[in-house]
Amino acid sequence: MGNKGLFTFLVTLFMLTAFASNAQEGESIFNSKCATCHAPHKDMTGPKLFEVRQKWEEGGAMEGSLYQWVKNWQVAAATDPYAKEVADWAPSAMTTFADLSNEQIDAIFNYVDEQPLPGAGGGESAAGGEMVASTNTQENDLGWIWYILGAVFLVVIFSVGGVKRQLQELDEDAGKEIKVGSKAWMFKNRKYIGMVGLVVVMAGVTWLLVGLNQVGVVTGYQPSQPIAFPHDKHAGINGIDCKYCHNSANKSKSAGIPTTNVCMNCHKQIQGEGDQVEKIKKIYKSAGFSPEGGGKYSGETENIVWNKVHQLPDHVYFNHSQHVEVGGIDCKQCHGDMTKQKELPRVVPVEELNKIEGNIQLTKATLTMGWCIECHGVKEVSSGPIEGKGGYYDEIHKRLLENDETLYEEYLEDGKVTVDELGGWECAKCHY
Repeated sequence: MGNKGLFTFLVTLFMLTAFASNAQEGESIFNSKCATCHAPHKDMTGPKLFEVRQKWEEGGAMEGSLYQWVKNWQVAAATDPYAKEVADWAPSAMTTFADLSNEQIDAIFNYVDEQPLPGAGGGESAAGGEMVASTNTQENDLGWIWYILGAVFLVVIFSVGGVKRQLQELDEDAGKEIKVGSKAWMFKNRKYIGMVGLVVVMAGVTWLLVGLNQVGVVTGYQPSQPIAFPHDKHAGINGIDCKYCHNSANKSKSAGIPTTNVCMNCHKQIQGEGDQVEKIKKIYKSAGFSPEGGGKYSGETENIVWNKVHQLPDHVYFNHSQHVEVGGIDCKQCHGDMTKQKELPRVVPVEELNKIEGNIQLTKATLTMGWCIECHGVKEVSSGPIEGKGGYYDEIHKRLLENDETLYEEYLEDGKVTVDELGGWECAKCHY
């Protein structure tokens, strides 16, 4: 392999790496921000996105209008007639993504355009929807890494083999000149080849580990909702307790989604002002209520379909009441300060959670296993003996005193009994 060949290989490797990285970024953003309402080849809440750039161009959209649409569809619809036509396609308001750059938006569309048509290798799921499961696509992304690493290892193996043969020739024919050719060049520049190979291998392994570390991380996930519910007005300005609406958080596995009837407890009288009026009309439509006159119910109701934000894998067990009632965990520890939440609910990054006064300081990504384990290692079940925390903990208190009082004293040395000391790190506590 000459200088030109080595250079060509490195350029090709760089291009493959850049391509795979771009595709992975596009897929990640699509799954976290777009997949709730859009699919590549199927109209859902929003239209299908396959070759959407070409459609906008052929439809006469203004240059840059599609980027503006993704960032703020209302601005695009107000300045571009074609965007206005798209806005009229469905009554649902699209979530704004002002944080996305043009390059990230292109990465999303590049990923979408790469998806095969149903029946041409892409297929559809048993439920009729397109196969956009993050597990499968993440495995496809990792396939690129294996191909690249395989190529790198082959080059390193051949290079080492060539150097070994040259060394053998020198041992056997000391004093003879090394033959002219690629082997001679590689032997002469063996230090540089070794350094380049080592750097490439280390970069590949690092990239692989970083990629694996992001599997299942959903930080920042923020799905669209049928009603842009203003938590800051309800929990902040009006001081409504979280458990008034999510009324099963302290007595059930699930915190619960409030029914329309809970909303109507207040909004039967409060019809809102400004942009809130249209939102409240959706509640009235769901409840089959007309505020005219003294107000009356028609009996014709409709469900409001909310999109779940905090998704856990099926094999993970989580009980809200155990954390809220027994553990005394405040909602803001996991969900952020909802009294100041002006945007749609999302999986709040751990860096933002740590800035909230009173929160336990953690380092692992929100909703990951490391995040839970880290919290279990520092959060106390009780500041002192666990007697009086309920039947389950009273029984543990009794058994520790009867069977291993010394161990109990060790638990209490720091003045508290933490979750992990009571088995909170045992696999079966959280996994079926």
